[in-house]
Amino acid sequence: MRHVALDQHCLRSFGQPDRPRLDISRRHQTIELPEDNPPLAWYLCALPNPWKWSDNAHLAFEGAPGEQWEGPALVPGLYVHLENARPIIGWGDHNIPETEPRRKSVRFRTCRNYQFAWWLRTERNAPDAPPEYVPPKRPGEGEQMSLM
Repeated sequence: MRHVALDQHCLRSFGQPDRPRLDISRRHQTIELPEDNPPLAWYLCALPNPWKWSDNAHLAFEGAPGEQWEGPALVPGLYVHLENARPIIGWGDHNIPETEPRRKSVRFRTCRNYQFAWWLRTERNAPDAPPEYVPPKRPGEGEQMSLM
């Protein structure tokens, strides 16, 4: 992610992220993320099919040469192995400022993508998405899993 759209929730809260293509039909796959021009962070968001909110998998991580990490992506069922990267932990709904009006909306407050977008704003000074921002497709209209 390089910027955020804090008037949006779900995938749209990340503006126009870098999105490596994933093959959702494969049970195991290796994805090499580009080393040049790294984003502020990477974010794995996987939606189960059929969709069930509580089974969504999320993992925020950043480049860390020489480090490795293995574990589930917030929910059982999606196991991740990171090389030269480490997870970003400690973010959550507490990152949404008390003064943010959207915090009162359950759709925004409980959205883990939105929570991490606010973490990016406060911890990495993520700028607003550009005015020409075009929201991505909704889940179910194409991509079920994205690395951002």
